[in-house]
Order: sequence, then C-alpha cells, then structure tokens
Amino acid sequence: MNSVFTKVEPDLLPVLDELRRREPIFHTAEFGSTTAEFERSTAPDYWEVGASGRRYSREFILAWAEGAPDHFVDAKEAGWRTEDFGLRRLGSDTYLLTYTLDQAGRRTRRATIWQKSEVGWRILYHQGTIIAAGEDDSFSS
Repeated sequence: MNSVFTKVEPDLLPVLDELRRREPIFHTAEFGSTTAEFERSTAPDYWEVGASGRRYSREFILAWAEGAPDHFVDAKEAGWRTEDFGLRRLGSDTYLLTYTLDQAGRRTRRATIWQKSEVGWRILYHQGTIIAAGEDDSFSS
C-alpha cells in the first residue's frame, strides 16, 4: 500500500493511539452508546456522509440514537475490524483520521475530523465510502 494513505508523523503517534480507539464512531461502547454520550462527542454543527452517499445531520443522529437505542452495534462484539490508519494535523487541535473498516466483508474507507476541546475529543465531520475498486492508485482500462 502507498504509505501516503497511512502516513503519521512521529509526534502524532500519541494522538493516533487515542483516536483509533474511538473508531468506528457511534459503534464503540467504551466511548458511548447513548444519546447524551453522542451529543457530548459531536460538535454542534456536526454532520456526516454515510457510505450510501446520504447526508446525516447531528439532529438526525441524535434522534436515531434516542428512538432506537437497541440498534447500537458494538464494533468489537460484532467482529468489525479497523486497519490502515492515517492521521494528519489540520490545525493546532484538529485532526483528520482515516482508516478502513471491515464490517464482516463490507469494506469502507472512513474519514473523521476530530477536535480536542476543553471537555475532550469531539467529532466535527465524518464520511464513509464503500470500496468498489480492487486497488488504490490504479487506472481502469
């Protein structure tokens, strides 16, 4: 794999260790499975693009969590795997974390923008993209 996709500067390794434990967002019991915990971990203007291409607002995510608490899936218990992490600093306390998520054969590329605040880590934006191509950096004929 091209290392540009998984590049992490040595001084960011502690941040990478912290953030990779929090992924996949909304599916890690250690960091929350309730509406209140999701509210605390997302910025007021948070939004995301799901792997389907559909956009979701923070309000939608919170309403979903409130209305369907039994829909919470713990990634670890479900056997989901994360790999190929990359991390880039976007600002003094803002980071882009990228990785691949395997949900029992459904593979997606993920990108989360995290911000360290006085109350802890919070998510500004997230996107998932289904992996359709067999290889990175290749041209189709």
